[in-house]
Amino acid sequence: MFKGSMVALVTPFKNGKIDEKALGALVEFHIKNGTSAVVPCGTTGESATLSYDEHDKVIELAIQFSKGRIPVIAGTGSNSTEEAIALTMHAKKAGANASLQVSPYYNRPTQKGLYLHFKAIAEAVDIPIIIYNIASRTGVNIEPETFAKLAEIKNIIGVKESSGSLEQMSRIRKLCPKNFLLISGDDALTLPVLSIGGVGIISVVANIIPGDVADMCRAFESGSIKKAEELHYKMLGLVKAMFIETNPIPVKTAMGLMKMCEPDLRLPMCEMLPENREKLVKALKEYKLI
Repeated sequence: MFKGSMVALVTPFKNGKIDEKALGALVEFHIKNGTSAVVPCGTTGESATLSYDEHDKVIELAIQFSKGRIPVIAGTGSNSTEEAIALTMHAKKAGANASLQVSPYYNRPTQKGLYLHFKAIAEAVDIPIIIYNIASRTGVNIEPETFAKLAEIKNIIGVKESSGSLEQMSRIRKLCPKNFLLISGDDALTLPVLSIGGVGIISVVANIIPGDVADMCRAFESGSIKKAEELHYKMLGLVKAMFIETNPIPVKTAMGLMKMCEPDLRLPMCEMLPENREKLVKALKEYKLI
């Protein structure tokens, strides 16, 4: 169920509020373009600036709009274990197919603390859990040995790995059971991660080119390695443009330029510097998106 191109869905805003109509259109767009799952309320969804009510609402809407046609992996992580449990309980009740749990940020827990945090969530809410490891945002890396222990918990099913280290990902793949899902969290590394036993990507760039990301994953899975490589290199320049400023600033700006939704961001996220916007526009034009 959780493989291929899964999109780290943006949260569209309009006049400071969630743009429900645009969110519904985005879910339809992904269903039509072969996306394997939608992941609302992650980093790209600006979860850190959503109120609790908004967070719950976005997840409910994603489930409502998907109508069971595509899995919904709800971002329900927090640096407070109790908050993460409460958000995850709501997601399960709303009908989410799985939960994405970012490692606690700011607190800088030990490896033992990380293990106990995820264990507590998994024991409190019987829903498939994918752990999100992104030390560049959270300040703490989850070590492969910790993943090996977490993989023993029945409903912790995999990891979205955004360490940027193929060596670390290889160690996770080696230490964990074969059915423990290794999912890329970096668009530029999707193909390399697939080559070491990964199952897919939770993607930022799939917000604007879902078909190509899905095709690359399917091509690799079917053994069409040359086609997968061609798509990887085709996307590389656009992927780079998605991260010339902090995510989701570039992708939301791109979606505004492509008339997919308003480019509205919430502070402390702000509009792009003019020189970076020019680079983004150039990349979009080269890809024939605008």
